[in-house]
This record gives sequence, structure tokens and C-alpha cells, in this order.
Amino acid sequence: MRILSGIQPSGNLHIGNYFGMMSRMIGYQEEHELFCFIVNYHALTSVFDAPRLRQQTLEAACDFLALGLDPEKSIFWVQSDVPEVVELAWLLSNVTGMGLLERCHSYKDKIAKGLTPNHGLFAYPVLMAADILLYGSHKVPVGKDQKQHVEVTRDIAISFNNTYGETFVLPEPEIPQEVATIPGLDGQKMSKSYDNTIPIFCDEKALRKRVMSVKTDATPVEEPKNPDGNILFDLYALFLDADGRQQLRDRFLTPGLRYGDVKQELFEAILNYFRPYREKREEYVKNPDVVRAILKRGAEKARAIGSEYLDKARRNVGVNY
Repeated sequence: MRILSGIQPSGNLHIGNYFGMMSRMIGYQEEHELFCFIVNYHALTSVFDAPRLRQQTLEAACDFLALGLDPEKSIFWVQSDVPEVVELAWLLSNVTGMGLLERCHSYKDKIAKGLTPNHGLFAYPVLMAADILLYGSHKVPVGKDQKQHVEVTRDIAISFNNTYGETFVLPEPEIPQEVATIPGLDGQKMSKSYDNTIPIFCDEKALRKRVMSVKTDATPVEEPKNPDGNILFDLYALFLDADGRQQLRDRFLTPGLRYGDVKQELFEAILNYFRPYREKREEYVKNPDVVRAILKRGAEKARAIGSEYLDKARRNVGVNY
């Protein structure tokens, strides 16, 4: 089975990225064909600083590699190193109805948050469809907020196949319910756009400050706390097994629990969980040419596969003559 997903290099990697997508992605490399890429073309919809984009692209690659992505067991590249995806996006645009894009929640949400409307934001789902369809992907691990975009990809692929003949594989989104939405510090979905994240690789002082700012209710210490829908409980549970989550739940329901104590425990859990990854990341940061070489080899592999699907699409629409 071919698994594909990617991440924007638009800010520091956070635990929502990791538990929502990255940990599953990395696990897939042991049993499936894993295609993993850094979507820097998508980042252009919100990042307008060239040096910053270059730096964050390289840092995102270091993040993936440090967290366990093995370039020998997967295909790992940067989106812009495979220009075929942009041509395919144009071919797909011509079978994509305006109504399909106008119904996309992500565009409306970003505009509501103050981003300036532009064609890149509006056509984002078409480029995402090209990312997915160019490699014949079967499964696309995504967060709950991206499920609609995978459904749009299927609609576009069906439209293309109906118009020009069978060309593309119809992908399926994969969203495990237990990590469908990772809450941020304020209870909204953890997102760099909302500045409510807990970064993985920030320094200890900054990490502790973030964790201590997790929003909690005003329930008195001497009263039991409701773990359901509790941001602090949900974040801490990410680092616990089933028994640990049950024990934490029991603690919340027992009078006397102090939120400050739980926040300190969460800080220590995050620090200990990611400590070995931090050390590995430092090695990649010190050797950027090694990272660039890995990305170049990955792009070559991705282009070899993507070119086959693009050539078929070009033949079917008639631009080859």
C-alpha cells in the first residue's frame, strides 16, 4: 500500500503535528511504501519571506529525520523539487468545479482568521490533489481538518477519470479517532496559525512556559475535575498508555488534584519523550549538506514515479502530440 502525506515548513514543529500525522507516517515505513514530503509550495500561501522559507524547509527536514524517518525505507523530498506537481495541478484545475472549492472549510476559516484572500489559498485543494494523485497514493494520513481536502481530491480524480479515461488512483483519508484533533493551549485545534502550539524542539524554558499556559477551568482544588473535554487531560493522555490514561482519569475525578502539578508532569513527559530526538536533530542541523543530499535523492525517486502519472495524464488530455 502506498501512503502519502506532508507538512508545511511554516513554523516550529509541534506535538500536534507529531501525534496527528508524523508518528503514524514514520511507522508506515516498516510495512508500506511511504511517500513523505515538505510542502513548501503550499507554504507560499502564508509565508512571504524567502530566507525564512528556505531556513524552515531545511529545519523541517531535520525534524522529520530526527524523529525517525528513514530515507532508505521511504521516499522523502521537498515539494518544489518535483515540478511535475505544478503541471498536474493545472491539468486538474480544468476539471475542478468552482462550487467544489467554494465549499472548502479551510479557505473560509483562514480568511476568517485574517489571512488575505488570494488564488493560492483558494486553489490550495487542487495543488493538494496533485500532490496526492501524482504518486498513485492509496492512503493519506491527515488531521480531521484536512479530511475534506482528501475528499475533494477524490472528487477531482473521479471528474478527471470520467472525462479523460482511467488515470488516477482514488485515495482514502486515514484519521484515527483518538488523535483526530489535537487541542492547542487554548482548546482550539493545535495550529501554528493560532499560535497555540507546544513546539517539540524549543528550549526547556520556552517549553515549560508554553505548558504552564495550557488553559484550565476554575474548579477548586478540593473538588473533582471533569477529564472529558479537558485540554490538560487530553494533552497529557497523548504520552500515556491505556493504563496510564485510566490512572490519570481517576486522579482527575478524585478531589485534591492541582492543575499546576499536572502541568509540571506534562512538561517533564514531553521533555523526556523527545529528548533522544532532540540530540539526533542537533547532528542534522550541524550537517545541512547531508540533509540536502538526502532530499535530492528523495526528489529523484519521487520524480521517477510522478513522471509516469503525469505522462499518462498528458496523453489522456491530449497535450502530447
